[in-house]
Amino acid sequence: MHDVAIVGIGMHEFGRHDGVTGMDQGVVAVRRALADAGAQWEDLEFAFGGSKDAGSPDTMVSRLGLTGLQFINVHNGCATGGSALISSYNAIRSGTFEIGIALGFDKHERGAFRVRTRGDNLEWYGESGMALTTQFFGMKINRYMHDYGITQNTLAKVSTKAFRNGALNPMAWRRKPFSEEEVLESTMLSYPLTQYMFCSPGEGGVALVLVRADKAKEFTDNPVYLKSCVVKSRRFGSFEVFSPHLANEFSEGPTVDASKAAFEMAGIGPDEIDLAQLQDTESGAEVMHMAENGFCEHGEQESMIQNGETEIDGRFPVNTDGGCLANGEPIGASGLRQVYENVLQLRGDAGERQVPNDPQTAYTHVYGAPGISGVTILSK
Repeated sequence: MHDVAIVGIGMHEFGRHDGVTGMDQGVVAVRRALADAGAQWEDLEFAFGGSKDAGSPDTMVSRLGLTGLQFINVHNGCATGGSALISSYNAIRSGTFEIGIALGFDKHERGAFRVRTRGDNLEWYGESGMALTTQFFGMKINRYMHDYGITQNTLAKVSTKAFRNGALNPMAWRRKPFSEEEVLESTMLSYPLTQYMFCSPGEGGVALVLVRADKAKEFTDNPVYLKSCVVKSRRFGSFEVFSPHLANEFSEGPTVDASKAAFEMAGIGPDEIDLAQLQDTESGAEVMHMAENGFCEHGEQESMIQNGETEIDGRFPVNTDGGCLANGEPIGASGLRQVYENVLQLRGDAGERQVPNDPQTAYTHVYGAPGISGVTILSK
């Protein structure tokens, strides 16, 4: 098995870009990643690309070059970007290829993500109200708050941190800070979650150039190493988007399995991670995922967040680029955005939002329907 390094990163700004297709944004991300790596499209041996609503990624070869490389499209819900990355990681780790690219882009309609229930045996799901995804997340965090003593003020603090960090990120969509009062007083969508506690479907693109680690110095003096990359699906008994029932048995969600496997593969533990990007579809998700990824016990998030431990200058920075709350969620690109941010942080290139004290390790986690979780661990 070969070690894998990331030597080039590229991103198209997230947000709303009228007149610019999702494919356009993906092409920009690829070109920026290649420029960052000092590489050419012709150098690549493979590509894995994902998009939900913006077309087939492999058709971008007509824009980038007809070189005959292997190009495989990936779609795996909100874990699409992570799945493109794990496919790229395994392609190099196995020795099949030496250099390739993982990419994702999307362009979604305005409004909440909608579940198309007809024809998928999910009519009952829509009738229960959970096909509007805000309802599902509201129910899940409401129960969690009851069980573990998390307050609504803590949910508001997660949001204010996200928008504050996003204001420091030139690639972010939402770059206006909000006070806790403004978050709590915004429109109640699905109790206890208000409008400013939710992310929005959006637009953007991200690309990452990966190489076999022993060749990394041919491209950059500052490579970042991909120590583990894992995607897991749900077990019976976990409560996830599209769950057909709530089982009598209880099982941890896929995040727990993905996290444990990633730590085992990397040979380190949660206490050795310097910063993390955790899925924050809404502010409650960040809270729950802190514990599910092993960074605290259930319920400890209340004091951690209230004491500022997850701030950029805190003990354990979380979502330093503003997360999904500030960036929005273009499904094909979202998981790769997290890796992009961690590479910047480990390089020391994150500017105003740079985590202090020279971070050495970084963690990403993405979660989505129908109960899929992806985790990566990066190191210098």
